[in-house]
Amino acid sequence: MSVLWMVVLLWWLVVTSMIRILSMSLLWMVVLLWWLVVATMADDFLYKDRNQPVAARVKDLLGRMTLEEKIGQMVQIEQLASTPDIMRHYFIGSLLSGGGSVPNPHATVVDWVNMVNKFQNGSLSTRLGIPMIYGIDAVHGHNNVINATIFPHNIGLGATRDTDLVKRIGAATAAEVRATGIPYAFAPCIAVCRDPRWGRCYESYGEDTKLVESMTEIILGLQGEIPEGSRLGVPYVAGKDKVAACAKHFVADGGTTHGIDENNTVVNEHDLLSIHMPPYYDSIIKGVSTVMVSYSSLNGLRMHANGDLITGYLKGKLDFKGFVISDWEGIDRITSPPHSNYTYSVLASISAGIDLVMAPNNYVEFINELTSLVKNKFISMDRIDDAVTRILRVKFTMGLFENPLADYSMVNEVGSQAHREIAREAVRKSLVLLKNGKTADDPMLPLPKMSSKVLVAGSHADNLGYQCGGWTIGWQGFSGNENTTGTTILNGIKSAVDPITEITYMENPNTEFIKSNNFSYAIVVVGEHPYTEMFGDSSNLTIADPGPSIITNVCGNVKCVVVIISGRPVVIEPYMSVIDALVAAWLPGTEGQGVADVLFGDHGFTGKLSKTWFKNVDQLPMNIGDPHYDPLFPFGFGLTTKSMTERSISGGIATRPFVLAILVSVFISLSLSRRHIA
Repeated sequence: MSVLWMVVLLWWLVVTSMIRILSMSLLWMVVLLWWLVVATMADDFLYKDRNQPVAARVKDLLGRMTLEEKIGQMVQIEQLASTPDIMRHYFIGSLLSGGGSVPNPHATVVDWVNMVNKFQNGSLSTRLGIPMIYGIDAVHGHNNVINATIFPHNIGLGATRDTDLVKRIGAATAAEVRATGIPYAFAPCIAVCRDPRWGRCYESYGEDTKLVESMTEIILGLQGEIPEGSRLGVPYVAGKDKVAACAKHFVADGGTTHGIDENNTVVNEHDLLSIHMPPYYDSIIKGVSTVMVSYSSLNGLRMHANGDLITGYLKGKLDFKGFVISDWEGIDRITSPPHSNYTYSVLASISAGIDLVMAPNNYVEFINELTSLVKNKFISMDRIDDAVTRILRVKFTMGLFENPLADYSMVNEVGSQAHREIAREAVRKSLVLLKNGKTADDPMLPLPKMSSKVLVAGSHADNLGYQCGGWTIGWQGFSGNENTTGTTILNGIKSAVDPITEITYMENPNTEFIKSNNFSYAIVVVGEHPYTEMFGDSSNLTIADPGPSIITNVCGNVKCVVVIISGRPVVIEPYMSVIDALVAAWLPGTEGQGVADVLFGDHGFTGKLSKTWFKNVDQLPMNIGDPHYDPLFPFGFGLTTKSMTERSISGGIATRPFVLAILVSVFISLSLSRRHIA
């Protein structure tokens, strides 16, 4: 019996030992399998892991993409031509709203958010779920959107010389753009305008390279401050209230012959690198995410096909790591007439280094042509991978994978009072006083707020569209006061004067009316009608009719100040003798109160010309430093006045020395009294 129990016990020990061994082996096998599954899953979603470096995420995602998916990322189409199904089917990487392209004619901020999210959901439903990036021309505020804050155009901002101000404008613009669900702004334009006959001169900060360079500070407002120690040339976008910026139009778009838009710029290497290129150095150092190529040609070669400058200089020498985008149908215009050899246009532009192609309507043709060129080895996969790498780098950097959809949390940013105050400040600082009185001893400005009767005349005094200029609500701007919210110059004047002052507005008063009303003085507001791009090219640069006759008629019969609303210097010399005071107000935007702030002395004039004011158009082009430089008003010119507060302080002491003497004697008396008491 004992032997039997011993055998059973031994058998039990052997069996249990084997079970333990097998169990441990099984356990280790389970653990090993679990780690393999986890590792595989982590590898599958590496590009979705926000904790991974951007470069690793880009590499991982790029390795998973088909040729079709890669080419889709290189396309930007117009939202009016798109649907969520198109986004999904063609793997479209980007959408845009061109000038006047809106969700509906009366779109609210919520409408914008809903539209962008609708398209984004189409992109997110693709195999890899790569979010699209939506771009828009926000060139002086969020100018496509009703009730947004419209800031002065760049030529006016250049006149402020205030880099902190433009940074704050950039931040305000970014907030309003992101409020509508859009993360990408086609701004700033860093052209150096060398000829005011160019229809885009107002999009430039001025004619001087150093001035334009300084104004690239707006990029830090749009994108956010670069963290200390960041690598130069790498795109950076700080957060959900910032946007990817776009330096444009590369390069020398402001130097075309006779100022003709999209024309040829003839320039030697020295002038190219010293006049037109430096603002791009500054923009890249400040982390600009994208660069847009110019429609224009350089020494006969279309910039959209200029590989030496796009790939060789911008991406090579300047080490730009963001993506290069074409302009609207820009590659089509490589040929003349446009689109006459589209296969060549696609080959030339992609080979030159353009990464994202704005093909607003003919995207299917572009996709098919590029696919064929790659499959037939006319364009290498390395070139495609470079383009897609750059596009993905920007998308990852700006957090688009983590936050692809917008919400309504920022809707109140659009047209906020805080932003309008910044715009009003910008208007004040942009005004340039060119003449103040018939003689230096008899200044007309600032104007008295208390007068019996004041005449306000001119087509631009009560026209919000005119004072905003092009790129406002519609591509070419608008006329009237109905399309958006703001303060006209006339309403600003009415708010500024004393309640007892009678303001009479008549756009084009006749001589009899002027003489019979015994006005104390007149304010004449005239200028250019809105225009954009080639529609603004002008060989004569005249004030729009009936502006010249209004100046002559009004200023010939009553003391007057003339306020010019224009995107550039215009012909004014023939009327100088009848004008008492002259103000260049540029295109001030929605906050016309800022003009009245300075006219009536609440703030002083401080602006300086960002563009040389010519005597006649036969002198053009004429820029500071030219041998034939003989302007009516030179670059940097601008008279100054003191604000009411400054006048009170200086007047109280300088013109009343007896007050100072009394104060001194009282101070001495008090001092002696204290000594006696002590």
